[in-house]
Amino acid sequence: MLLLQLFIILTVCPRSNLGSRTYPSVFSYFTCPFLSSQLSIFFLMDSYNQTQETEFIFLAFSIFQRHHIHFFLVLLAAYLVTLLGNFMIIILVLLDSRLHTPMYFFLSQLSCLDICLSSVVVPKILVNLLCQHYTISYNQCLAQAFFLIGFAGCEPALLALMAYDRYAAICQPLHYAHLMRNKLCVQLSVVIWLWGFLDSAIHVALASRLDFCGNNNIPHIFCDIPPFLKISCSETWVNEFTNHITSLFVGLVPVLFIILSYFYILGCILQIRSNTGRRKAFSTCASHIAVVIVCLGNAFVNYNQPSAGYSLQVDTFISTMFCIINPLLNPLIYSLRNKEVKGAMKTVLGCQKI
Repeated sequence: MLLLQLFIILTVCPRSNLGSRTYPSVFSYFTCPFLSSQLSIFFLMDSYNQTQETEFIFLAFSIFQRHHIHFFLVLLAAYLVTLLGNFMIIILVLLDSRLHTPMYFFLSQLSCLDICLSSVVVPKILVNLLCQHYTISYNQCLAQAFFLIGFAGCEPALLALMAYDRYAAICQPLHYAHLMRNKLCVQLSVVIWLWGFLDSAIHVALASRLDFCGNNNIPHIFCDIPPFLKISCSETWVNEFTNHITSLFVGLVPVLFIILSYFYILGCILQIRSNTGRRKAFSTCASHIAVVIVCLGNAFVNYNQPSAGYSLQVDTFISTMFCIINPLLNPLIYSLRNKEVKGAMKTVLGCQKI
């Protein structure tokens, strides 16, 4: 098509005479506006096709190629258990009046986040494994990365808010009702969700400007920002710099806030004279501490990779832990260690022993 348009320009457009020979006029390109506009559009589309991929291929599925059915069944079972456990937490908090407290309100928010986080990633992986077609469209890939980063970005702030709740309950018991009033809890939850998706919008907006130069092979099992940066042929220093800066606000600041909260909590617990009182105060924090270590530890390893990156196997394992195992463990940690949750389960199920 390009050759045809050049031929028409050379033969049809006005010419200039220089001596005995005839040459296309310098201004002939501009005196054929229709053809010149068509040619410009062609060049733009050709440049777009070179840099903009319409489909990506997930290379990490090659690890499970021989055992894709087994991995499918294990992943499906883990996903169903994740949905069951987290929906159980949400239903218990809604139905049992003893759980109508700020602590369990935030726990239900955490369960909602876990459901959303796993549902962004796992169903697509299951479909790819079942169909043995390991691809995703460009727009779907950006959408998956947007929601993945958004939900993941909400979690550290929510865990920090849960740590503050424990601080208020243990260190400021007389002011707890005022510090953690219902209206304030709802407002803080809304701010956390908006904060997470603002972070996500920044990352995805920058990622959408990357060029890939025909490389559509993602060394990963789902779409995320670090794999995008690996395969891009553009300069990625802006993306990497933004990733480190946002990690400070989305990850490090909540972690420091959690550490500071537990520093004060530990000081208050040590002032309790009876061993029974100390154990009771610490038991209310044990589940939260376990979830913080699991969630934030995996998130840090996943989003703060070394410059050389991880191997395909290690990267796939870390990502699987972050998006699949974490949402699975959270309801188990809270339901197994929390007497109030187990008591609510007995009440709702109408049985004496679980």
